[in-house]
Amino acid sequence: MFLYAESFFFLVILFDESEQETILNLRRVEKQQQQTRSGRSKDEKQREISEGRILSSSAAVQVLDFASVKDHTSKAEQALIQARQNYMNKLPHAKPYFLSSIAPSSRGTQHSVETGAATTQRIIDQQREQQQLQTPSLMGINEAVIREVGHPIGEFLQRQEDVQDVAAWLRSQAPPSLFQQQTREETESSYSPYQEQTFRNIVSQAYQESGEVTEAFAKTFYLGTQLMKEDAKKAIWAIYVWCRRTDEIVDAPRESDEEMLRDLSAWEIRLERLWEYGEVVDVLDLPLLHVRIQYPNLSIQPFSDMIRGMLMDIPELGQDRYESFEELHLYCYRVAGTVGLMSMPVFGCASGFTDDDAKEPALSLGVAFQLTNILRDVGEDASRGRIYLPQEDMARFNVTEDQIFEKRMDDNYKRLMEYEIARARRYYERAKRGVRMLSPDSRWPVQSSLDCYAQILDRIEGNDYNSLQYRAYVGKFEKLCTLPLSWYRTLEISSIFPIPGDVVGSN
Repeated sequence: MFLYAESFFFLVILFDESEQETILNLRRVEKQQQQTRSGRSKDEKQREISEGRILSSSAAVQVLDFASVKDHTSKAEQALIQARQNYMNKLPHAKPYFLSSIAPSSRGTQHSVETGAATTQRIIDQQREQQQLQTPSLMGINEAVIREVGHPIGEFLQRQEDVQDVAAWLRSQAPPSLFQQQTREETESSYSPYQEQTFRNIVSQAYQESGEVTEAFAKTFYLGTQLMKEDAKKAIWAIYVWCRRTDEIVDAPRESDEEMLRDLSAWEIRLERLWEYGEVVDVLDLPLLHVRIQYPNLSIQPFSDMIRGMLMDIPELGQDRYESFEELHLYCYRVAGTVGLMSMPVFGCASGFTDDDAKEPALSLGVAFQLTNILRDVGEDASRGRIYLPQEDMARFNVTEDQIFEKRMDDNYKRLMEYEIARARRYYERAKRGVRMLSPDSRWPVQSSLDCYAQILDRIEGNDYNSLQYRAYVGKFEKLCTLPLSWYRTLEISSIFPIPGDVVGSN
């Protein structure tokens, strides 16, 4: 009996020790998940930061332009270059795909045209060699996107041949020399009224679905587009959908980073070929091709820079901690400031102003928007093992990483939030100066987006600065109530009789 009791007692102790060990192991795993997995060295970060061009600098706000800045020796860039090379090596040498497409005026006859550097060209997707294949699955439009939108995307145009016919029609409307290697048939083709109406309807439907994606994922952004003229509104939808798809390519669940890098490389090649040749792969590329034709001065650079911004969020390649605001500034430029640069040709400038004049306010708005996202999502980002708040600022207010991960509120965190919110508002004030530089039709949409998004900072304050446990949210009714005030702020009289609380002369 004694031996039995002793054995039982031993088993209980063994079980307790095993359970304790399991708990400790789980805590170790949790701790490891919270530890930084940054893949960017200090030297690499400093090299890129040092290449930023100062557009404005004061004691309160510094605005930097990081266009085309990238360290070719960085781990992330090297990984992307290698993935790109591996992807290209698996594809046959070929001329751009559209050079083999079938024009409506000569269906059944393959175009023959001098390709020049054809040996350097490759086909984006081998399936596209067969004209009757269905359109490939839409890269970056996954189940989560479809679920958020509420219905499948791009199913209204199934055949790849039809997609290419519409693209050929769009290219026929492009300014001379916008694209390399346009076929003679495209530049000289005549289309029947029926064909042109059919193609217009297809492009319109593609734009419509782009708008639905925008509305589903960027409600404040979408609300601003409703104040734009039709062409500008659709152009912004097309740009947003490209950004959304890029984000989904990087963030989608993957078996390995290699798979993600392969897709991201293919995505960047697609972008380059659309810009150079007007080439498309799927139906959602058609609106962006149309935008490229409508706004020939639209640069590819901010699109390429955004891809580098997405790479910054990849564990082991990018970074999940930011030592200083200077490091965070580069990230804000790449993932948000670039959107402002993409949009500038669409918004247009007022008489007496140029894109160079409007660039600094546009980048300021991008920083303000991204800082607002970061302050709103501190708790959500912590759940993913990411802390975007500058480490220097956290140390200044005695806020630790453990506190962020454990989501513990205290006065130190509140003071940190007050400090960061004040910084974000300084960038909003800087951005407001650019509203008057825009074409009159674009001022109200931009001002309303600015005002509505800035209200998120008010909600964080209303939640007693607790962005660890609560996500600040601005309701649709509140946004609608803001629109008349935003409209008034775009008028000259608002500088004489400002709305109470507005900073006089900020515009």
